[in-house]
Amino acid sequence: MREVVTGARRIVVKVGSSSLTTAAGGIDQERVDALVDVLGKLATDGREVVLVSSGAIAAGLAPLNLPRRPRDLATQQAAASVGQGLLIGRYAAGFARHGRTVGQVLLTVDDVTRRAHYRNAYRTLRKLLDLGAVPVVNENDTVATEEIRFGDNDRLAALVAALVHADLLVLLSDVDALYTGDPVDPASKRVEVVRDDADLEAVAIGRAGRAGVGTGGMVTKVEAARIATGFGIPVVLTAAPLAGPVLEGAEVGTLFEPAAQRPTARLFWLAHATAPRGRLHLDPGAVTAVVARRKSLLPAGITAVDGSFAAGDPVDLVAAESGVAIARGLVNYDAVELPALLGRTTSELAAALGPEYEREVVHRDDLVLL
Repeated sequence: MREVVTGARRIVVKVGSSSLTTAAGGIDQERVDALVDVLGKLATDGREVVLVSSGAIAAGLAPLNLPRRPRDLATQQAAASVGQGLLIGRYAAGFARHGRTVGQVLLTVDDVTRRAHYRNAYRTLRKLLDLGAVPVVNENDTVATEEIRFGDNDRLAALVAALVHADLLVLLSDVDALYTGDPVDPASKRVEVVRDDADLEAVAIGRAGRAGVGTGGMVTKVEAARIATGFGIPVVLTAAPLAGPVLEGAEVGTLFEPAAQRPTARLFWLAHATAPRGRLHLDPGAVTAVVARRKSLLPAGITAVDGSFAAGDPVDLVAAESGVAIARGLVNYDAVELPALLGRTTSELAAALGPEYEREVVHRDDLVLL
């Protein structure tokens, strides 16, 4: 038995579209009810459950007589508008059988990337749990744009797990575990435990789902597992029909073990829950200072500036030679100010422009390595 599972008191469960709906569109009531029965039992046993559920767009296909997931944004949003109501209605009816009320929480990227919104989302989720309700979280596909075209709820689930300080994240899909290759290939082997990135070196991760109604793939689930485990939260990846055995501690699926040290919530937020507003290109000396010596970033080490940002915004620090982002930090200058400061020492800037310019571009306390 997996003690990290059986001992978890606050659990975030993410389920994908392909596990809730048919390929033709519409909610598969038997699948939804089976999942609700598992989670309802957990709630009845006194454990806190947050459900991150995809499926709004897929659920809206059949009612709108759409033969497949639409490509254009307006039709996707229309399908989400119809499907979200049907989906939450099914969850409400299902959890009611277990004496539980559900609370719908629709989020966009801004809600988990802007600090003030992030805190508001936490307070809402925390209060729902305190009142004994089951929060049902989904991206707000009706008004969202980038999320529909490129996003997936796996990353959202990892961020929600960190937000509520969950003891466990369970990622449910149409594959029973992580495999070294295509699960249908007899030569592929199930990966039972992932302790660190070294355990993933021999794994070929697929990007597309077979059902054709979702947006994610195994790669988004592994990335979500990395985010959650980096915050000290264990993750189990398995198929939706195995949710019951997994949550009872059975050693099925793939367990991603948590990192030994949990970062501060502020640095975790900076690394995973922010969208960079610009890029600062660093010369080799500045890269070494930031990465190896954990120093603050000074104007002298910056070779170029991209983007439109204000003081206090998150920016990526990029190695100029490779173009690879090495860190993210909160910048102390506006984008329009920085070009005139590049390549100059802070003492030179203070002498020429005043003492207020004798400061770091990004302070080391506001910087996280990527």
